[in-house]
Amino acid sequence: MSAIEHFVLLARYNADMNRQLYDAAAQLPAGELTAARKAFFGSLAGTLNHLLAGDTIWLKRFSRHPADFPALQAMRDLPQPSGLTHTFSEELPVLRAYREQLDAIISAFASQLTQADLAHAFEYRNTRGDAYRKPFGLLLLHFFNHQTHHRGQASTLLTQAGVDIGVTDLLLWVPDL
Repeated sequence: MSAIEHFVLLARYNADMNRQLYDAAAQLPAGELTAARKAFFGSLAGTLNHLLAGDTIWLKRFSRHPADFPALQAMRDLPQPSGLTHTFSEELPVLRAYREQLDAIISAFASQLTQADLAHAFEYRNTRGDAYRKPFGLLLLHFFNHQTHHRGQASTLLTQAGVDIGVTDLLLWVPDL
């Protein structure tokens, strides 16, 4: 598998896992989505909002790559989150609709990558305004790893609430030889 195929696989895994996560969250009784759970982002809704904020921030950054990825053009019109704890909504259907929109953009974006894009030295500023210059391919790897990390937290919160999210191992998405 090429590096590009890896990112396409990660985009598919990301979308499938997010569907699984939101399906599981939909099983929660009323009020449980926003219940305080002593999690880093407070509640399951807080964690889902953080994932959306982080993805939006990174995708908006990625939309400034010189390759001018057509899939990321839609990101330019979306509002910039106020920060990593930005609240888009506390209603699951609203969060899910935005999640599905982002996942479609991510999947299309992954299919537009080239090896040259991955090698590009990408310049960006973090949410505090600090400037960085890093290999674009490694920033993409961080992007997908960040999602997996916080989906793991969300999965734990769901398990603690008595909802089984199901199998989450990337291994099941890796094709057999």
